[in-house]
Amino acid sequence: MKRGKKAEDAAADGENDTSPASAKKTKKAKEPEAPILYEDPPDKMTSKDGREANMKITSWNVDGLRAWVKKNGLDWVREESPDVLCLQETKCAEKSLPAEITSMPEYPYKYWAASNEKEGYSGVAMLCKTEPLNVTYGIGKEEHDKEGRVITAEFPNFYLVTSYVPNSGRGLVRLDYRKTWDADFRAYLSELDIQKPLVLCGDLNVAHQEIDLKNPKGNKKNAGFTPDEREGFSQLLESGFIDSFRELYPEQTNAYTFWTYMMNSRSKNVGWRLDYFVLSSSLLPGLCDSKIRNKALGSDHCPISLHIAV
Repeated sequence: MKRGKKAEDAAADGENDTSPASAKKTKKAKEPEAPILYEDPPDKMTSKDGREANMKITSWNVDGLRAWVKKNGLDWVREESPDVLCLQETKCAEKSLPAEITSMPEYPYKYWAASNEKEGYSGVAMLCKTEPLNVTYGIGKEEHDKEGRVITAEFPNFYLVTSYVPNSGRGLVRLDYRKTWDADFRAYLSELDIQKPLVLCGDLNVAHQEIDLKNPKGNKKNAGFTPDEREGFSQLLESGFIDSFRELYPEQTNAYTFWTYMMNSRSKNVGWRLDYFVLSSSLLPGLCDSKIRNKALGSDHCPISLHIAV
């Protein structure tokens, strides 16, 4: 999720208020409170039905693959060592991919999707330690697929879908398109789910509930927290899917995956939870943990990881 739209966050906090009254208040103001950070708890490796996790998937919006590689993102990936690594907003045509990632021996099976029309826009990737049975690109609709936003891999017991969901944009210029996307993408996922359960991961560009962003009141008319986008995500869950993090941590506050680069938002933890692992409800018994790796740097998003028994 890009753009400087989170300036409203600061406004909601009163950071941009320069009125005389504000100046008077400032003289008497107390020291600002220390930010409340989210502490990622120890990984849980056993599912509700007692099975050990046998699949680890990591998802990360890297905000430009080439810059992320230069910021040593791959060092973190090697330490995390997921079975599958999904990346969003790669902003990189296949011909321009850095050798550091194309030659990674840990992931011999690599799949890339990029925008057909705009160089350096959108794009997703999936890197696998074991070869999927089948891999497809897009959701079967050209108006969506030309932007390189979806890769689907079929594994023996489930589908894995990674997606960079369209941003509604500053001024909500793409909100109507986003509503079309949400309906079409939900239909695509529901069709897959009939054949085999699925895991959806990626930057879904929506904070679902008020608990999922720092400043809900100031952002109700901003991309990522409009009633339409939130309702679109609710409809996805009502179609037989679960938000794995909220399933396990229903009351957890201050757990975010995106912070704008402006106004020291990350150090203050003024963020949004935009990145998700969404599961078919039939996979819930095998869910072990859904992690927010908020200490990992290299992008304006942090990575998330899923432990599951499949």
